[in-house]
Amino acid sequence: MENATLQTLLNTHSGLVTYPHLRRLGYTRDRIEHEVTAGRWQRVLYGVYAVTTGPLNRQMVLDSALLYGGGGAVLSHGTAATLWGIQRIDETDPVHITLRYGRSAVSQAPSRISRTDQPAPFIGELRHPGVVVHRSRALTHIAVEREFPCTSRADTVLDMAVLEPTPKAAYATLIACATNGGVRPDLLLQRMQDRKPRRYIKAIASAIDLLRDGVQSMLEFHYAIDVEKAHGLPRAMRQSPVVVDGRTLYEDVEYPMTSSQLIVRLDGRLAHSFRDIVFRDRRRENAAEIAGKHSLVFGWEEVHDQPCAVAAEVRLVLVRGGVDLGPNPCPNCE
Repeated sequence: MENATLQTLLNTHSGLVTYPHLRRLGYTRDRIEHEVTAGRWQRVLYGVYAVTTGPLNRQMVLDSALLYGGGGAVLSHGTAATLWGIQRIDETDPVHITLRYGRSAVSQAPSRISRTDQPAPFIGELRHPGVVVHRSRALTHIAVEREFPCTSRADTVLDMAVLEPTPKAAYATLIACATNGGVRPDLLLQRMQDRKPRRYIKAIASAIDLLRDGVQSMLEFHYAIDVEKAHGLPRAMRQSPVVVDGRTLYEDVEYPMTSSQLIVRLDGRLAHSFRDIVFRDRRRENAAEIAGKHSLVFGWEEVHDQPCAVAAEVRLVLVRGGVDLGPNPCPNCE
């Protein structure tokens, strides 16, 4: 009966079991230690054991972190961001979990294979990357049941921003995570109101405003901040619709001018190998020309690496079109 119950536990948790589970099955501390010393079991985290001798796969790494956290623990921050496809992290980074207040678990350092492991051909190699523990009073409202329980997509984005060391970094991280994860700004705003971040409230609110203004990628973010705002350019219309061949397409950036309009297209593609996309862009460019609109096109390299040069070209076309611009406030421009 004992072995059958233990096997059921192991099947449920990828070959992992906790000390409380073992105690309830009659295992003493000495017996558990004997299994570990003999090399039949591995101590993965404090109070969590793997009844295997091989390396842990990713599922076991995540499962063991949740088991360590105890009932109600969910994956969060960078670990949840990876599960949602918001951000990719190195699997040697610690696993982030969030617990409700009152749980006693604390962060755990990485564990490594030791000489007591039998067999142990890779002594010193990483067994488990460790655990970073966070706590939340709103855990029941931010958790989502999946294969691995984790924080919701929107709450994960907010957590990633709050984790940054500065407001500026929080601002950029929220834009990047929200655009990568396809999280709507109205949902972020609602979650922010329901569960106010513990810091960077102004920076996060400003980032959400920028998303609501139409910024949909990190390239558009850098254009809005490093080109437009840093150089005193007028605030553009974003994602304005244009009908081409009966289809509604959207312009990245559009500046209404006295005599005409300026369209700025931001091309984030590394290659132009998609035939239908290239054809669509050609048709859109022709439609803009026929409508008497000026257009400029910039890629990641120009916007990210040479924002002053980009701003100078945009400023030139705007002034030529009759826009009265004030002095350039950018200290980096010559």
